[in-house]
Amino acid sequence: MRVTRDGSTQAKAGPEGPGAASPALVAAIRRILRPLVRLLVRRGLTFPWLADLLKPLFVEAAEAEISAEFGRPTISRISVLSGVHRKDVSRRVKQPEADSAPPRIHTIGTELVARWLSEARYLDSSGVPRPLPRTHRAGGAESFAALAEAVSRDVRPRTILDELLRLGIVRVHDDSVHLLAQGFVPAAEFDARAFYFGESLHDHLAAGANNLEGGAPPMLERSVYYDELSPASVAKLAARSEELGMQLLTTINRDGMALESSDPPRPGERRRIRLGVFFYSAPVSPNEADGAPPSESPRSKA
Repeated sequence: MRVTRDGSTQAKAGPEGPGAASPALVAAIRRILRPLVRLLVRRGLTFPWLADLLKPLFVEAAEAEISAEFGRPTISRISVLSGVHRKDVSRRVKQPEADSAPPRIHTIGTELVARWLSEARYLDSSGVPRPLPRTHRAGGAESFAALAEAVSRDVRPRTILDELLRLGIVRVHDDSVHLLAQGFVPAAEFDARAFYFGESLHDHLAAGANNLEGGAPPMLERSVYYDELSPASVAKLAARSEELGMQLLTTINRDGMALESSDPPRPGERRRIRLGVFFYSAPVSPNEADGAPPSESPRSKA
């Protein structure tokens, strides 16, 4: 749907005709939302809470669509396109809500772990991150303290170490710091996990939405699907996926670190990327037992 110059709405034509929602899209949205709604219910978050949360997001999206087509949007146009009442639109426009940024220490931790996984001085002969002496005195330029200072001069290495210990990302043994995770994966704090949950799924969904709407060139978004596996077979595939997935992510991490140094963006051209890998397994539900939609994998199921 879009807003015309006179403020009326006009639906984008599709296979179902103007104004009609595609049944396939509706089914896809229901499936996307189901695990999210389960999570909300488990965390004690209700439908009215979610409805209130969605209002500013609809206002934001409608405002962006109108701005791209006509310039500065009006309250009326935003209300018509979003379906949000004028008074709610007015309040949201006057008091926009910004997404929360990650704590500074988490940003530092992310870069520190990325360097630890990619720079040769911190790897053993097999390319595995090695334990680092905790202090300059014990390890010099190859110590955890030196790595922390290479990432940030504003935060003391001890402060960074304490936070990584609290989040369960490292451990200290015999005055050496050991990396426990193949990435910045906070195991001990729900809020930190929730932040990266949102970051990862936002970009995955944005890539899929881009491809669904015919964005060119399409973004990488592929998956493999099987539904006739035993628990033992699932365990084997999970282990294999972990192995190959980490190889891919480690390689891209090293290439990304190198390119940031060798090919910095010109002013106004800075861009970001995210490559994700996921694995999911669940019992086949009754409505899936008779078959599933065709997979995008090399081995499609009819």
